[in-house]
Amino acid sequence: MSGERLQLPESRALLGPVLARAFPRIAAVGTEISPIVGGRVAAEKLVARVEPADYARTRNFLGGAVTGLSPHLRHGVVGLTEVFAVALQKVRQPRQAEKLISELAWRDYYQRVYGLIGARVWDDLEPYKTGFTARDYADELPADISLGQTGLACMDGFALELKQTGYLHNHARMWMAAYVVHHRRVKWQAGARWFLHHLLDGDVASNNLSWQWVASPFSHKPYFFNRENLERYTEGKYCADCPARKKCPFQADYDTLAGRLFPRLDDPVGAANVREPLMLRTLADDVLVEDLKPEGVMGDAVAWVHEDALRPGNAAAMVVGSGRAISVLDEDYFAGQRYSLKRVGFIAESVAGLAGLEGEVQIGPTAETVVAFARRHGAARILTTESLNPAIRQIMADLAQVMPLVVMSEPPFVSLRSKTDLTRFSRYWRKAEGQLLK
Repeated sequence: MSGERLQLPESRALLGPVLARAFPRIAAVGTEISPIVGGRVAAEKLVARVEPADYARTRNFLGGAVTGLSPHLRHGVVGLTEVFAVALQKVRQPRQAEKLISELAWRDYYQRVYGLIGARVWDDLEPYKTGFTARDYADELPADISLGQTGLACMDGFALELKQTGYLHNHARMWMAAYVVHHRRVKWQAGARWFLHHLLDGDVASNNLSWQWVASPFSHKPYFFNRENLERYTEGKYCADCPARKKCPFQADYDTLAGRLFPRLDDPVGAANVREPLMLRTLADDVLVEDLKPEGVMGDAVAWVHEDALRPGNAAAMVVGSGRAISVLDEDYFAGQRYSLKRVGFIAESVAGLAGLEGEVQIGPTAETVVAFARRHGAARILTTESLNPAIRQIMADLAQVMPLVVMSEPPFVSLRSKTDLTRFSRYWRKAEGQLLK
């Protein structure tokens, strides 16, 4: 289907069948389409509903006032700075929006760490702090977890929600990760791969580093929970009717649970696993983006808009002007990323209505399709936006072999004005909060 334009159906009920025909290899793994709608219009409605005070008070509850913006932030439909600005408009003092702003900062922090470590995001950054070594954990995710057949109503409910919607509340993600790693003793990488397949907001930085935070290779200690904690923040949704309610593995105080889950922590071998964390330092930010004046529009260029920057203010698309930008839905790329059809659907909806593309959303191999588009427009060069994704960077390299490629940067969420230790979020936040909350 190389070079074929994307035509989304008028009825969203038909989105799944249309995408299944266009991307049969992806559909062979699963045909679910998320109820979460992609695109700028849907994102703007969520941004308008942001209430920092409600978020701070209720964010840990599954029914709390979370923003629901994570899939849109992940794909650049909206930016961190845009949500930050709206949050400040809703409060009298920046400190009143601190909880929400710090969550935005976590996303920025994880991206910065990923920029330093690259492919090592799949490795244990430090030893486990559980008394066990990596050899003690299974390599593969047990089928009963992914199928939602553990017999634990909470874990099975989370697995089903993940499969059907491509979304989980952050607290549910933490509980599920703790169950996988600490109760079932499975390597965090197996759980991270599972999440990335389904999550609409899945990006390797936030996903993998969050799993490592729970597992303990990127934190000072393992995260775990008990039944009281889960029952409180789910408001009893799962426990009352759980088949395992009388033999719940989470039913205990924290000291008792710690003894069950980490029995080696008191012995010398276990203690030897805890050492100083790897130091991750970054230099001060460079100036990333020049002020783009209307007279600076590059009439000899076209823009390639990839999945990491799907907002109307995409830097590359703004520079070339209307009608000279293209986005490509590439089955080989999606398969390489292990995306579900849910994720493909969200991306398709997000690019279909993107201003400036004017219908130039095509299906086919990315580099070949972009080059053909550029030549059709008589372009001398291709513009695109920065990305840390190795697959996107490889496509950039392929394009650069054919014609000049300009990779543009987006403005940073926060400018780190001096050398910064990124080993822990708290060290990054000491530098960032003064700028964000002043």
